[in-house]
Amino acid sequence: MKRWLLAVIAFSLVTSGCSRYKGISEPTEKDNKTEESQQSTEESEQSTEAEAGKLPVEVSAKPGKKPVKVKGIYISGYMAGSEGLQAILDKIQGTEINTVVIDVKNDDGRITFAMTDAPTVNEIGATEKYIKDIDSLMAQLKARGLYTIARVVAFRDPYLAEKKPEWALKNKDGSLHRDNKGLAWVNPYRTEVWDYLVEVGTEASKAGFDEVQFDYIRFSTDSSMKQVVFDEKDTRGRSKTDIITEFIQYAYDKLSSRNVFVSADVFGTIIGSKVDAEAVGQIYQEMACHLDYICPMIYPSHYGDGNFGIDHPDMEPYRTIRAALKLSRQDLESARVAGKQQAIVRPWLQDFTAAYLEHHITYGAKEVRAQIQAVYDAGYDEWILWSASNRYTWDSFLSREAAKEEAEKLARLRETEVTSSVPAEVSTEVPTQVSAEVPAEVQPVGKEERTEKSLEGSTAAETEQETKKENKNKTRSKPDVVIVTTGGLRD
Repeated sequence: MKRWLLAVIAFSLVTSGCSRYKGISEPTEKDNKTEESQQSTEESEQSTEAEAGKLPVEVSAKPGKKPVKVKGIYISGYMAGSEGLQAILDKIQGTEINTVVIDVKNDDGRITFAMTDAPTVNEIGATEKYIKDIDSLMAQLKARGLYTIARVVAFRDPYLAEKKPEWALKNKDGSLHRDNKGLAWVNPYRTEVWDYLVEVGTEASKAGFDEVQFDYIRFSTDSSMKQVVFDEKDTRGRSKTDIITEFIQYAYDKLSSRNVFVSADVFGTIIGSKVDAEAVGQIYQEMACHLDYICPMIYPSHYGDGNFGIDHPDMEPYRTIRAALKLSRQDLESARVAGKQQAIVRPWLQDFTAAYLEHHITYGAKEVRAQIQAVYDAGYDEWILWSASNRYTWDSFLSREAAKEEAEKLARLRETEVTSSVPAEVSTEVPTQVSAEVPAEVQPVGKEERTEKSLEGSTAAETEQETKKENKNKTRSKPDVVIVTTGGLRD
């Protein structure tokens, strides 16, 4: 009897993973999900050898799915369904780019291709057929050997909020909450929204996407959020960070069983900033415990003057990216549990010029390549470039042959890192014909560089008038902007 009890205790400790948060217990349905999660964890442990102090390990290979070291670009749903896509694919041909991230559920809440087995999508008429023939598109992408990621915008969904107001954020007077752009958001506490997002992700996997990537898995942060009320029967005592983590667990359990990888985009500034983390609901280490990939948006333009000890981060892309990723490593290493999977870090990098900043530079091949080099020098291997307009600096990319040589060099260096636990620099020079001045040394990210206040700027000053008032005393770290599928910036 004692042996049996000890075995149960030991099993409980193993299956608890690295999560410090446990969702509120549900009836039978929740118990079934837990069993599925435990089975997934056991399978993960058989193919993973994560040890404290080592570099991030590879995600556990799913049956029939081989992890890819992603070098990718974003393509809007509109572009994916237009004649312009062919020009992009032709540009990709022969380069190191091996991945495309395509809108499946865009920033307007619209589904970009017809989904036959998606009851809620069809009930509310969410489809806007930017992509007329998804089967033909996927066949073309696969024929070119491209890894495909379905971008699914989550809780900023003005379309769903208008069609299902009972699932939306509500103000004290019962009206729909709208941010300072007039957009309604859905309520992350409503499990019906979770199921809707899983429905969309499931259809993306059926269409042939290799990975489902959630974006905007957070709460709105504009000043009007103070008017929002949350029903206790929905929250049940759970904080914003609790519910975002619980959603990630839920979505991962549902989708990973479909033999598809699951990832999530997060604010880069939640790393090391408690204010940002609590405001948006994203706890970096917690989310990394329940994903295959975690994708921090660490665009240099998103960091305010002085962050990481850098006067104007947008003007020093190499130093900014490397410092942000060093901070990422510190945070994840502190939360690592031996033998447990932790998401691979795959950052979003900047391929646009932040002309709205007082102190900025024009981003071209040199600046893009400097960011990529910083990723490698920080000990990571994967990256995705963001350009809302889908205009990329193609001469910043290596040829496939040059990229293969670089990958072999990286592999040798990574072997050294595993034994030394210290990331080795690939090079202090950008490995292309592009001339770039890349600093050989970057100041380490220490405790003194972790800001006490939000790196994103005041979450209570999102309106233009309030922003202008604050700008008399300091420079905002990022603008008030809304991304659209045909251009603009992502916040």
